[in-house]
Order: sequence, then structure tokens, then C-alpha cells
Amino acid sequence: MKHLGFVTRISDSTNVTWQLRSRMDVLRPTLIRIGERVYRKNAIQEQSYQQEEEEDFSAVSPGDCSDEPCDAFVVEETEKGFQCRVEVPSPLYKYIIGKKGETKKRLETETRTSISIPKPGVEGEIVITGQHRGGVISARTRIDVLLDSFRKKQPFTHFLSIALNQPNIQERFLQFKEEVLEKCSQDPGVSSSLFQTPAKLHLTLGTLVLLNEQEIQKACHLLQRCKEDFVELQVIADQLVERFVASGLMLKEWDRVKLHATVMNTLFRKDPSAEERNNPMPGKSSCRERESFSGRNILKLFENFYFGEVQLDSVRLSQRFSSDASGYYATSGQLTFS
Repeated sequence: MKHLGFVTRISDSTNVTWQLRSRMDVLRPTLIRIGERVYRKNAIQEQSYQQEEEEDFSAVSPGDCSDEPCDAFVVEETEKGFQCRVEVPSPLYKYIIGKKGETKKRLETETRTSISIPKPGVEGEIVITGQHRGGVISARTRIDVLLDSFRKKQPFTHFLSIALNQPNIQERFLQFKEEVLEKCSQDPGVSSSLFQTPAKLHLTLGTLVLLNEQEIQKACHLLQRCKEDFVELQVIADQLVERFVASGLMLKEWDRVKLHATVMNTLFRKDPSAEERNNPMPGKSSCRERESFSGRNILKLFENFYFGEVQLDSVRLSQRFSSDASGYYATSGQLTFS
């Protein structure tokens, strides 16, 4: 791998996203893509469901599995009809069950199937059985879309990172911190609590939601299969993230990976081990709980601050809110380039 020199990129304040809703949502519903299929998400106005259960889904082209056989998953023929199994992390069971079991009952009634779900906290498979193949396929399709929707609401647990915690980088970072506090401590909100822990300096490629040990192992195996003869860091980042997005373990946020190393963040005021995503639960803003800071002078004075060079020789599957013996994040898996 080639050496990488880098400079600071600092946010001017905390991020605020405004979401506007319109009655036109009914005419232009959200489309969700799972694999080669696309689904239309329709809102249900029934009061008996909590907000996170107030969703219904119907498949649109290509391929309506409720009317014809679908090869996206295996449906077995049994003595009593048909059966389909789906591996689901236990934290997602509640979204299939719904409030007081209403979501599960509705799925079973509308698809004329029986849905067996393991006990809470027990890892296993959801089993769908029914007398008609189309009903089983319809139930499985709806469960897939529900799971995809609610997985996006989970706080991320791991992230792909490239460590930047070599001694020379840490030394330059501490010098940067000292100079910022010396020259900009009078600026609104600027204090030592904004800075990253030196031992945890890293480049972030993307964040993942891994909800059980099976998904962690799947991510580790996927990381090893990504080992190719890449030439440029951006190519490595783009292709790694593309592979993980295709696996369903990572959400796509940008057309290309925006390589960045966070050195200051308002999240660090309360939690020095906090990571990149501003809101732990998507759609729920925590900006009111975070004190913003003015980065104008910092950007002006330290725009081209040189942190040094580092040889990038591996990508790690790092665990959020963790530390190893060196002070860096605990590593669940690693892809080494050399």
C-alpha cells in the first residue's frame, strides 16, 4: 500500500436534518429494493399499531411473488403443504410479532399461513407453513420487507475502519489539539472534550448493523473474500462498501465512500468512544442534547495542518464502544493487504 498524507476536515456545528412530509406520499410511496425485487411501502392509518408497526408492503415489478413462483428463496413442499425458513436475528423478532402479536396475526390471516417464531433471545429460524405455495411466498416476501425496514432503525454495532493510531500520527494529533486549544479556546463551544482519543484515530469506510454472532461471522468471511489486488485506497474503499451493501449488512449512504478521519466531534463531550453517525437511532434527532461549537477559526488556522504519513495495510471490522490492549477498538475481523 502507498503512504497516505492527510489534513483536517472539521464540522462547523452539529448536523440537523429537516424531513418534510406531504400528502403526495400516498401517490408517490417509498420504494424499497431487496436484491432484484422492488417493493412499494404503504402507510396504514390503523390506531392499534405503534408507529414502527404502522407499515404495509406490496411488491411491484420486477416479479410479484404472490401470483407466481419466486426463486429468491427456497420453498419446500411437505406432506401438509409448503414451508419456508428464514434466518432472523433475535432482536428483530418483535417487529414480526408486533404489538400484542397483531402484526404476526395479520400476516397469517392475509396470507393464510402459520408463522412460527423462536422465543425471545433464542437465535433460530422463522418457519412459515401453509397449504398454498403462493401464500407462503407472500408471507416470506412481507417478512423480508419488514425486516429490511426495521433493520435500518437499529443503531450500528460495528464499522469498517483503517487504523491511524501510529505513534507519529498520535504525536501530531496531540500537537494539533494543543494548538487549537491555545488559539481557539475562546470560540463558542470549543473545549478539550471535542477531541478524539488519540489511540482510536481511524478512517471510517462504513457502519454496519450486526445483530448476532452469525452476522458477525458472515461479515468476517465477507471481509476475507474481498481480498483482491487493488491499487488505490479509494478503489479499496468503494469496492469493500459495495460488497457489504450487497450483502445487506451495510446501508448505502453515498455514491462513493467519503474517506474521513474524525478528530473533533460534539459526541465526544459525553462519550469519548462515540463514532461517526450523529444519531444512534435514524430519524430521531439528538441535536438538542449536543452543544455545538464554532469551527470557523479552526478551519481558517488549521486548514492544511499536516498530521504525517501512515502506511495503510489493513481494514478492520471494528466493534463499537470497545477497546483492545492498545486502546484501539476491538477487532472482530481483519483484511490484510500485505
